[in-house]
Order: sequence, then C-alpha cells, then structure tokens
Amino acid sequence: MEPLLQQTLSLLVLAIPVACVAWTVTHEEIFKEPREYCVKKSQECRNLVERKFFYLFTCEYCFSHYVTAIFLFITEFKLLYEDWRGYLVSFFALVFVANVYMSLFGYLRQSLKSEKIEAKLKDNEWHEVKEEMEEKKDQ
Repeated sequence: MEPLLQQTLSLLVLAIPVACVAWTVTHEEIFKEPREYCVKKSQECRNLVERKFFYLFTCEYCFSHYVTAIFLFITEFKLLYEDWRGYLVSFFALVFVANVYMSLFGYLRQSLKSEKIEAKLKDNEWHEVKEEMEEKKDQ
C-alpha cells in the first residue's frame, strides 16, 4: 500500500485530467454542436433512459463520474484500501476533487470575463468623455 501522502498527491494529480476532459466536453466550443444535439435530445426524447443518457454529456458533474470511471479503469488507482473499497473511495474522491477544480476554473473564467467587460466599459466611457471634451474644445 502506498503511503497516504503519495495517494493524496496522486488523487490531486489524477483529478486534473478528469476535470479537464469533463469541462472540455461539457463547456468548450470544440464540442458545441454535439453538446447542443445532446441538450436537444435530453429534452425531447420520450424514453427516460434516453433523456438521461444524453443529459450526461451536458452536465460537468454527471459527466465527471463517467470520466472518473474510465480513468480508474486505466490507472487502477485505489485510495486507502487495496481491495474493491479502494476503487470506491477513489471514485468518489476523484469526482469530488475534479468538481472542485472545475468550480474554481469556472469562477476564474467568469471573473476574467467580468474584468474584461468592465475594462471595455471603462474604455468606452473614456472615449466618450474624450469626444465630449474635443467637441467642447471645437465650439
């Protein structure tokens, strides 16, 4: 069994690609068309199972569970226990940490967008004031 510190570091590192894949599929422009198709199908399908299947591609939290399962299958990462319980603990721990990462990333992106909008507004206000000053100067 790996020491707890090494397991924790592995958890924090493994959560990065899980978060990256889940975020990219559910938010980024490269997957926009398939995501829009899934949104439409998740709302219009008559069968509950079909609606839920398509919904999982639109929700980063839901999708992160599936990405985590794939990463656990590939890496065989276990947390705290050597048997099946290690997979169970690592599954939920990875989902949790990946979603914390995605929340922080989403917050950071939103903050940066807000700052850009505020800067544009200030820039536009400055140009308007400058134009008013030039108009008054010309009169």
